[in-house]
Amino acid sequence: MDFNELSATPAVVESFARTPDPRLREILGSLTRHLHDFVRDIEPTMEEWEAAIGFLTRTGHASTDTRQEFILLSDVLGVSMLVETINQRKSAGEGATDSTVLGPFHMVDSPQREFGDAIDLIGSGEPCVVTGRVVSVDGTPLPGAKVDVWQADDQGFYDVQQPGEQPQGNGRGLFETDGEGRFRFRTVVPAHYPIPTDGPVGGLLNATDRHPYRPAHIHFIAAAEGHQPVTTHVFVQDSPYLESDAVFAVKKSLVQEFTEVDDPERAAGYGVANPFRLANFDIVLQRS
Repeated sequence: MDFNELSATPAVVESFARTPDPRLREILGSLTRHLHDFVRDIEPTMEEWEAAIGFLTRTGHASTDTRQEFILLSDVLGVSMLVETINQRKSAGEGATDSTVLGPFHMVDSPQREFGDAIDLIGSGEPCVVTGRVVSVDGTPLPGAKVDVWQADDQGFYDVQQPGEQPQGNGRGLFETDGEGRFRFRTVVPAHYPIPTDGPVGGLLNATDRHPYRPAHIHFIAAAEGHQPVTTHVFVQDSPYLESDAVFAVKKSLVQEFTEVDDPERAAGYGVANPFRLANFDIVLQRS
């Protein structure tokens, strides 16, 4: 009955005591304790509290079917990578490919592609061939594994950012590995790019004097029956911002050389112009 700075936390925690789901009860209790400690630590003014509510409200309003501003906020605060890292430690096990953030531009349904198809539908930029295998931690190839890929173009934009300029599905593809667990696709070398700064998260970066750039990369989600799926990236070795990724997603194991190849015969075999870049990225999955 006497709500004050000392009684506030136990009162709110107690209000959740009859929550039927024990995990939800645990989460709400921990959230309340940490959030109240944070408020007591910084002692926000009413104006600051209102500004925080306004910021979160604008973040929700900025989210659409093709852009998730809350994921972007989680990314720049390092929360997305922290959640990924904790879950990989708990479930993926040693030897599996490192996981990274999903990012705000993933689409649930990537276009189905065949082995060796192009995901670049425009034809500009430096030609690139990406090859790899999906294998289990003991090295066993995984035929029929699903490999979902998506990337920015050579100017640093995803298709959903330029609906009038890029064809829908540009830079995206859903592949199935062959009998030896292999996948391959043609594309262009992606560019490094800034995360969207025209919303509340961009305002936060400006206010804290942080740059918005991500190093050049290609996203992957690999999944196979009986194995833990992984969400990951492959980063272009010579890209700027590898040491200061705006969303903290770079791991050394995921930085790969995109080798320059000047060989007309190999280029013709892959179906790309010469010269081109070649990258190999094997994905290792932990058994379920």
